[in-house]
Amino acid sequence: MDEAQATSSTATRSYWRWSKKDFFPETSFQTMSSYKTALSQTCPRLTDRLLARSSSTNELVTLQKVSENPMQKCLTWWDLIWLSFGSVVGSGIFVITGQEAHVNAGPAIVLSYAISGLSALLSVFCYTEFAAEIPVAGGSFSYLRIELGDFIAFIAAGNILLEALVGAAGLGRSWSSYFASMINNDSDFLRIKVDSLPKGFNLLDPLAVLVLLVANGIAMSGTKRTSSLNWISSLVSGALIVFVIIFGFIHAKTSNLEPFFPFGAEGVIKAAAVVYWSYTGFDMVANMAEETKKPRRDIPIGLVGSMSGITVVYCLMALALVMMVKYTEIDVNAAYSAAFEQIGMKWAKYLVSICALKGMTTSLLVGSLGQARYTTQIARAHMIPPIFALVHPKTGTPVNATLLVTMISSIVAFFSSLDVLSSVLSFSTLFIFMLIATALLVRRYYVKDVTPKNELTKFLTCLFTIIGSSIGASALWNSHERGWIGYTVAGLLWFLGTLGMVFLSKHRVPKVWGVPLVPWLPSLSIVMNLFLIGSLGFVAFLRFIICSAVMLVYYLLVGLHATYDVAHQNEEVSKIEEVHKAVTME
Repeated sequence: MDEAQATSSTATRSYWRWSKKDFFPETSFQTMSSYKTALSQTCPRLTDRLLARSSSTNELVTLQKVSENPMQKCLTWWDLIWLSFGSVVGSGIFVITGQEAHVNAGPAIVLSYAISGLSALLSVFCYTEFAAEIPVAGGSFSYLRIELGDFIAFIAAGNILLEALVGAAGLGRSWSSYFASMINNDSDFLRIKVDSLPKGFNLLDPLAVLVLLVANGIAMSGTKRTSSLNWISSLVSGALIVFVIIFGFIHAKTSNLEPFFPFGAEGVIKAAAVVYWSYTGFDMVANMAEETKKPRRDIPIGLVGSMSGITVVYCLMALALVMMVKYTEIDVNAAYSAAFEQIGMKWAKYLVSICALKGMTTSLLVGSLGQARYTTQIARAHMIPPIFALVHPKTGTPVNATLLVTMISSIVAFFSSLDVLSSVLSFSTLFIFMLIATALLVRRYYVKDVTPKNELTKFLTCLFTIIGSSIGASALWNSHERGWIGYTVAGLLWFLGTLGMVFLSKHRVPKVWGVPLVPWLPSLSIVMNLFLIGSLGFVAFLRFIICSAVMLVYYLLVGLHATYDVAHQNEEVSKIEEVHKAVTME
């Protein structure tokens, strides 16, 4: 009877509700007195939640009830392949390639893309195993909660969500700049200058806001509709990219490849760290697992298949550019457009601009889908108000979460210039990819109440050896130390740490699809991601530390107490259900 009443109450409640209880339903926030009591218990609560791990059942079943309505399972492997393509192949390949070939790598930019592609593919493997086993909207947030605990999941998720919002704002500004340049050769042509505002925030961009509103509006209207629009436009984009590659090689000169390493290995690695951002976006596709019809089959095909193809395409596009034009003559602002103009195909620059605009549009579409679902799962866990976890009964999409990310990214895009946004480097992306690889090793080798303590000690020793040696190699490279002794020691320690893990027993085997060659591939992913992090520079580290500190303050004041209340409330419910079952059996 009580369950029927609760279901009826949920069904009759309006989706659009904004009471205090909808934002903060937890016990700690009912009154000022209860909040003060909660704050006084911050230390014991932090101890309780610091290493508290969620479970697959909690993420897949319990938390989804917070959304009140289910998301629609409407995606197939075909949708996922093109969602990945649409999300990853944005404007980055057209903008970054020329810049890094000219400044850092020369013709060896091809190797930079290959290195970054390998690192991205290793991360895809790790994501795929988790997504096939735990098909939930939260993606990496849920995976990290299950294996590494609430606190690490929150810090990582907060940083990558912030980065995604800033990235969406940056894409909106880039779309506006590209469109304005096609009309008037002035990227600021459609912006409104306000002299009273500080520099970097004084060029208001209403077009960027409009583009974000349209993209997010389509995402809110339905997942299948958004996916269909994406793959249709991505097919057109794919055809244009094939055109660029074919005509690039037709007009190629092998003499342009000499010298192949004008800036040495250091330039190749530095460029690899930058062009890595051309591969990001697949993690947003992993967030769509909850809406996939057959996640255990479709996600491996969709993610691994698409990223393998994208890596080949990127390498061919980079090679076509540096063979068409000498790297010293590449226009860093419009590399492909200028390259075609130099070989007498001036009209082709419009195709390149259209392809870049389309890439940015589909990146915005898929990004808005992924960001909203990421936000939804964080809200389901009560780390942010659970009202943002609600799924609309008609569209089957998280409308409130989409509105939240739309509002924030639109405000940022309206005021902030591209140079301000680009200073927020994607440290978090590599960091969370490293954590996912670590979480995969933990998942395979450690199961609570099953793994013996002596094996856990051996595993942790091996894991910290892998991470420590990877950090050491990255620090050596960043300090410009090029002697072979330090790298040999770091490499040997990494090898021994990984080899030691080989001889340990795995206590969990993937049920459907698993990363091959464990622990070698996850261990290689850890070292590559940390090595690329070390190439980002001091500003990226400083940004990460500042943002993490701000998020820590929020966690201690709000997130910690909300998740503590919910966790202990769920424990009490589970105990009552167990007692009820026992009484029924008697």
